[in-house]
Amino acid sequence: MAQINPYINFNGNAEEAFRFYKSVFGGEFTRIIRFRDLPSEMASHIKEHEADKILRIELPIGKNSFLMANDVPEIMGVVNENENRSKITLSTESREEADTLFHGLSAGGEIEAPIGESPWGVYFGMFRDKYGIEWMVEYDAGANG
Repeated sequence: MAQINPYINFNGNAEEAFRFYKSVFGGEFTRIIRFRDLPSEMASHIKEHEADKILRIELPIGKNSFLMANDVPEIMGVVNENENRSKITLSTESREEADTLFHGLSAGGEIEAPIGESPWGVYFGMFRDKYGIEWMVEYDAGANG
């Protein structure tokens, strides 16, 4: 079956964001590639001050998923992270896991919906993290119970 793995574009702070995400989710990065790692013919458009920026980074989340990202090079323009309007949804196996992820990832960010019981019957919360990425965290006792 196909698998969905969120991929996020950052404006130069992908590594910082992913170190933060790693502190919440745990685990180890499975891949970190920097622009300087590209063959010279492919890297010719990358400016020297961007050579250490992230071309691709991957962090496993759970058993079969990855959170992935890169820094967008200046020649491609600026990513407006606050206009993203896409959300990453985390479906957890317990209320405790939902609370841990919600409070960990939302630290320093902006909570849009505090975590709690939703009108549709799941334990749910929504926020924008300190890097401008939007998240939803939910625990559905009926699906997990």
